[in-house]
Amino acid sequence: MPEQLTLYSHKLSPYSHRIELALAEANVKYKNYQVDLFNKPKWFAAKINPLGKVPTITYGGPDVDPEDPSPLSFKLAESSVILQFVAELYPESGLLPKDPVEHAKVLFFMDTVDRHFDSPGNEWMGGRTESYEGYLKGVEMIQGLLSEGSEFAVGDCYTIADACIAPLLSRFKITYETDIGGFPVGQGHKLGEELKAPKFAKFMDYTQGMLERPSLRDSNDEAYLAEMWKKLITERRQ
Repeated sequence: MPEQLTLYSHKLSPYSHRIELALAEANVKYKNYQVDLFNKPKWFAAKINPLGKVPTITYGGPDVDPEDPSPLSFKLAESSVILQFVAELYPESGLLPKDPVEHAKVLFFMDTVDRHFDSPGNEWMGGRTESYEGYLKGVEMIQGLLSEGSEFAVGDCYTIADACIAPLLSRFKITYETDIGGFPVGQGHKLGEELKAPKFAKFMDYTQGMLERPSLRDSNDEAYLAEMWKKLITERRQ
């Protein structure tokens, strides 16, 4: 009998979405409990994650109500760590290559995504900087790491490198298509125009492939994300 696995997540969180994609690609059955991030239940910090952050998973122990987790279950947080755990837990999924070089490429890609794509993207979209140049440099760095002639980030199959960046690509697309963000009005659309340049073709082709992949397509609610992001930005400006 497989061990119990529960994911504590939130639909708005790209980091939660990473884990959903990895579990979907590995064809794993699990419980997905949506945590209200705007009104966090006290039991979540007390029993699951003292920092109150998602995603967090519990693994093992008896089959129990997610709101009353077993002390016998293993608790794990931080999306990059959880991605590696899932990949190693289900090695037949191919989410993490066995070859040491390919394995290292996946981990390096994930680190680059977090440091040079997600971080400057959050600063720009959140209005902490008025320039998206840092974001574009991240796009160039990611593009330079993409495998030649492959639809995937590393090698010839879907890995946790793809799961790491795919939710960010979805939100990236929403930002430049809707112009919703903490940046000056019009910058989102301007960025979208710049990305049409031939020098970004490899990155944009990869992005489109990830957006069309069933695991993302079936779990990605762009209308909800756009609505919630607009609401949060409006509240922040008031």
